[in-house]
Amino acid sequence: MHRSMDESTGGAGLPAARSHPTARPGPPPVSGAELPDPAVLGALLRRHGWQRRGGAAGRYGRWTPPGSAAGATSLLVPESAAFPDSGELIEEALLALGRSADPSARDVLVSLTVPSDEIRWWREVPESVAAAAGASGWTEAEELRSAARQVLMAGALAARGRAGYHGARHRRKARAALDDALIGPGADGRTLTAYVPVASGRAVAVRLCHALHATREAVDYQRATGGMEAFDSAVEAGVGRELTEALIALVRGTEGAGIDLRWAPAAGTPDGCPARPAPVEFSPGDLPALRAAGARYLRDEPAVQVRLTGAVVRLRRSGPRGAGIVRLRVLAGAEVAHVRVELDEEAYRIAGHAHLVGLPLRVEGRLENRGGFRRLTGASQVAPVQVDEAERDRLMKALQENVDFFEEACAGEEP
Repeated sequence: MHRSMDESTGGAGLPAARSHPTARPGPPPVSGAELPDPAVLGALLRRHGWQRRGGAAGRYGRWTPPGSAAGATSLLVPESAAFPDSGELIEEALLALGRSADPSARDVLVSLTVPSDEIRWWREVPESVAAAAGASGWTEAEELRSAARQVLMAGALAARGRAGYHGARHRRKARAALDDALIGPGADGRTLTAYVPVASGRAVAVRLCHALHATREAVDYQRATGGMEAFDSAVEAGVGRELTEALIALVRGTEGAGIDLRWAPAAGTPDGCPARPAPVEFSPGDLPALRAAGARYLRDEPAVQVRLTGAVVRLRRSGPRGAGIVRLRVLAGAEVAHVRVELDEEAYRIAGHAHLVGLPLRVEGRLENRGGFRRLTGASQVAPVQVDEAERDRLMKALQENVDFFEEACAGEEP
């Protein structure tokens, strides 16, 4: 999903996202480049802890890094672009940020480069030697990173559609919505921040904002009344099993955890959202309600009637005759990557012939939530689908590359 700043860029992640830069970026190009709005730069400096320490009223402000002592290097940022020297001051400020050793300078530059909504996670863990020194242990850091990825994926899934349980549905498009996200630890190593570009990911950030607050309200209602009805209505806000599981992973083993979301200053506040959403916090006392809600979502999400088209990638049956199991790579008709279908003898024979000649298969049935919507039951109307020569050649090439999968009876369990 999301590669962390200390992972190799070639590693696999879930969902896909680029890592936050590990090294300080060099001085940004300023010649011929469009300079940021001074108001946006000022807002980002304030967000990342920089302090305004005077300056000519109405013309510019003097900003110093977080925790810096008097006399430290500072930036002069104009109040607006209307003054003759505003462009020169912005260029100097960007160069100074690029050379600054303060980690917050890197964060400001990242936000300026690609306007992004920022999502920050933190966990309060029991005190340890590492924590006393302001650092995090390996296990703690990995747990935070994994939980943050799960939260982002839950938001991306909810942006694709409302459901109490998505399972394997919508995951390819949800990952694509997070392709350009950056994620990396804070300066203290005990927080994590994701930068979600407005252009490709604002829908995810907006849905996550609504879903997190709806989850908090539903948990409060359950703890006060014992009723689960608020979780049912919260589905429309984007709450589902994926989000409750992500929050459980975030809170488990801590004394509390929270998520804070900030909108990109350059893009403004999205419709229907507060300008400054309140941080959402959860505690270990919320875990029973979250677990109960997750189980409820899994149990109650209905099966879906579908008519899908897929390429046969595996066939298996216990003998030379009778019913068998077919695995399809879904091409159309359902928002899942693969499904497993049990077919009677005649339908199984049709699937085998379609596979041999490189044709996809069309089938109707019910996509069951058991196993994450990866199983089709009640299969009917099984028939090969004619495709053009180019697509057929591509499917045949895939068959040749995976010829070991095509066996009337193959060893091992169906994945």
